Amino acid sequence: PCPAGTRGGSQTPEPAEPALRRLSHHLLAHYQKGTRPVRDWRTTTNVSIDLMVYAILSVDEKNQVLTTYIWYRQHWTDEFLRWDPAHFDNLMQISLPAESIWVPDILINEFVDVGRSPRVPYVYVGHHGEVQNLKPIQVMTACSLDIYNFPFDVQNCSLTFTSWLHHVHDINLSLWRQPELVKFDRSVFMNQGEWELLYVLSHFQEFSVKSSDSYAEMKFYVVIRRRPLFYTVSLLLPSIFLMVMDIVGFYLPPNSGERVSFKITLLLGYSVFLIIVSDTLPATAVGTPLIGIYFVVCMALLVISLTETILIVRLVHKQDLQPQVPHWVKHLLLERATVLLCIRDRKKLSQSRTQSLDITRQVENTDSTAKLNPYSCEDPRESEAAEGVRPTSEGSLLAHGILREVTAIRQFLEKREEFRDVAREWLQVGYVLDVLLFRAYMVAVLAYSITLGTLWSVWRDA
Repeated sequence: PCPAGTRGGSQTPEPAEPALRRLSHHLLAHYQKGTRPVRDWRTTTNVSIDLMVYAILSVDEKNQVLTTYIWYRQHWTDEFLRWDPAHFDNLMQISLPAESIWVPDILINEFVDVGRSPRVPYVYVGHHGEVQNLKPIQVMTACSLDIYNFPFDVQNCSLTFTSWLHHVHDINLSLWRQPELVKFDRSVFMNQGEWELLYVLSHFQEFSVKSSDSYAEMKFYVVIRRRPLFYTVSLLLPSIFLMVMDIVGFYLPPNSGERVSFKITLLLGYSVFLIIVSDTLPATAVGTPLIGIYFVVCMALLVISLTETILIVRLVHKQDLQPQVPHWVKHLLLERATVLLCIRDRKKLSQSRTQSLDITRQVENTDSTAKLNPYSCEDPRESEAAEGVRPTSEGSLLAHGILREVTAIRQFLEKREEFRDVAREWLQVGYVLDVLLFRAYMVAVLAYSITLGTLWSVWRDA
């Protein structure tokens, strides 16, 4: 005979419904997600929130927009989602669809666009009614970005979490963890790009508009710093190299035209460099970064250097058309300036200047002697004969012609030597003036470099 329980065929009893299904049906059967989950309407729903920065995706200086990827957590108590674990197989926690229960309307005030965030459809619910909503969010927020210190800038952008509709008596906000734990928590920060996370500050406040009801706000200040190595290598070092080459160009002789062409080439190269880096520099309507001012001043220094070179080259060339050096110029540049500038060869300058003066005086004495004695180049006996008898022979006429030619050649050579002396003096003036302007240029460049270097060092270590 067939055993009992198998009459009518082999049948097994149906298993009991799983605890998860029974609990989910028990919680959501008569649940109304349209109302705030409190039994007494005077009870305030306290929402604890937490934030961890995962990555800094982009910083748009032109549009003043910061894009971050954060891990956001919020916790509140739902009085209608409670059960006795003993009735449901000791089940302490369950995941429910977020669309099926009440969720606080907490938004970020600085939102400017909806980011591409993954959708998390569930929340965790504990047997005492504790609801935990954990989700990653890509946040695109408005931020007042200050780029004056670029590329050593530090940005402070706020994320303000608040209920868009409920005032503080309905929904109040608090911090899930201690502020010190939130501030230096970089455990999930995975971005090793242009920006580094310094810390995250938190601050709670109540906000009201025109004496209306107050709203609870929880502010998180995300403080980030730019890594300047890339911009230092690609922007600052090429500019410094070009300025160093401009300074080295002063060692070319000022009486040659090579210095002018060299400095014009540097100026053109710096112009091309500025065109290339113009897209790299951040641009805003608020202000201009200091590095942009630095490039403009460097361009101005190159123009000043080229102008000084043109002045010196003009001074030491084509001296045949110039008068003699004025005495006050000689006194200031060839005597006083050589002492102040500690020019080593100032004795040579004074000796060459004295020699040129002696040559000029000798030329003048010779010229006057020649005028007084036109027959000084002839034999004394021939001159005595010339005094008594007029030269009538053909030889005498030829001798007179040769004497006139020799006198003209001598005057031409003396005049050319005089021009050379003037040119030599102007060349000396040009050399001394070139040293004076070069040292003034060096002082300006060094003062400018030290000022900028000090400012950037202070900003970097701040």
